[in-house]
Amino acid sequence: MHIVARAFCLLFAAHAWAADAEPELPPSSVSASEYAVDLMQLYREARLEDPRVLSAYARAQAGADRQREAFGVLLPQLSANASLNRTNRDVETYTESFNNERYALTLTQHLYNKGAWESYQKYRKLARQGEFESMDAQAEAAVDLAQRYFVALASDDELQLVRAELRATRKNLEQVEALYEKKLAMVTDVLDLRARVDALVAQEVEAENQVRVSREELSAIIGRPVKERLSRVREDVELQVPGEAMEVWIERALASNPALKARESALAAADAAVREGRGGHYPSLSLNLSAQRSDVGYDNTLAPRSDSYVASLGVQVPIFSGGSTSARVRALHSERLSSEQQVESTRREVVKETTSAYLTAQSSIERIRASRQALESAEKSSVAAQRGFQYGVVNSVDVLTSVQNEYKARRDLLKAQYDFITNLLTLNRWAGQMSEQSIENVNVWLARSEEARALERNTAE
Repeated sequence: MHIVARAFCLLFAAHAWAADAEPELPPSSVSASEYAVDLMQLYREARLEDPRVLSAYARAQAGADRQREAFGVLLPQLSANASLNRTNRDVETYTESFNNERYALTLTQHLYNKGAWESYQKYRKLARQGEFESMDAQAEAAVDLAQRYFVALASDDELQLVRAELRATRKNLEQVEALYEKKLAMVTDVLDLRARVDALVAQEVEAENQVRVSREELSAIIGRPVKERLSRVREDVELQVPGEAMEVWIERALASNPALKARESALAAADAAVREGRGGHYPSLSLNLSAQRSDVGYDNTLAPRSDSYVASLGVQVPIFSGGSTSARVRALHSERLSSEQQVESTRREVVKETTSAYLTAQSSIERIRASRQALESAEKSSVAAQRGFQYGVVNSVDVLTSVQNEYKARRDLLKAQYDFITNLLTLNRWAGQMSEQSIENVNVWLARSEEARALERNTAE
């Protein structure tokens, strides 16, 4: 099976004359590390450092605390108060000073309060919404990390491919210049090759810049500079799509997608909010228990100490509030209709994105097969063109074209592999199956530290 490392090795085996080419330019500072890092390592770091993940977790925690706050209103409310008074009384016949004390303990419990109960139900659903939004944010961040990882890896590949093509083209240029000095080649061949060398030098500068840019995009998630080598796709794995039909994936997505679940929880919260608003028309019933000890009499006079215990039922019946309660219910109902449409919009998006990711993953597999066959043909064509040039059957432009075709086939193969992996993760995300295990399943396709270093050495030879 031809993959990244084998493809590079075959290239240099085909061009044996590249062994004495110019020394490779020193590597960029962004890949100067002695070891390789894989996707799983970066994923674990990102979970602790990605602001999107941390923010989503904080919002979910806030939702859970608001739910607990709303539940506390339904529980007994116990309060205590005490007062100590110093009184001076001055009347016509006498003057007196005395102290008064009062202590009270009061317990209030809702027996029936529709508004308070529905408020708790609303915040319970909002807490669930926060949980699902946190899950969706983590899944989205994981896919984004994978996409940036493979963009950075593709940038590394592009730089190495450009440098390898530059070495091969310079070697061709040296050969053609030597033939031109002997009057065995045309000046147009020399000029074409020089133009190609200049273009590749410009591409190398751009590729070096893209390597730095892609690493900065990774650093923005991880929260530190990412200078390690990135583990490449192993050469002993075969990329395959899951065997389930597309309809199964769509059904799974509609049942498990966290973004859709969050919208459904928001709709349930809106329903509870409507019921809470209508609760303003309902009476409420509460139980009140109180105990009091006091020696305060009428007009703060001193009285004998007394203990009193009171149990009462309080009924509150709303009669007219100026129409504000009805207006609030109508506004909440409109917000509920808006939430319902958001659920439908998210449902359609989930179906669309799941279908797109599934079809793209399927086509990526076909692209990988076609790109591998194209690379094999381009390798053979390049070798044949090089030999034909040595025997004078083809000119240098034909050799240059065959080299360009070979490197284009290599780029297409690498891109197809990376596109397949990112689309597979995207499919898992929309199907609600994105987890640490999903990243681990992809990570096993990447070389471990020692293997990654070996692949890096092979591509640099």
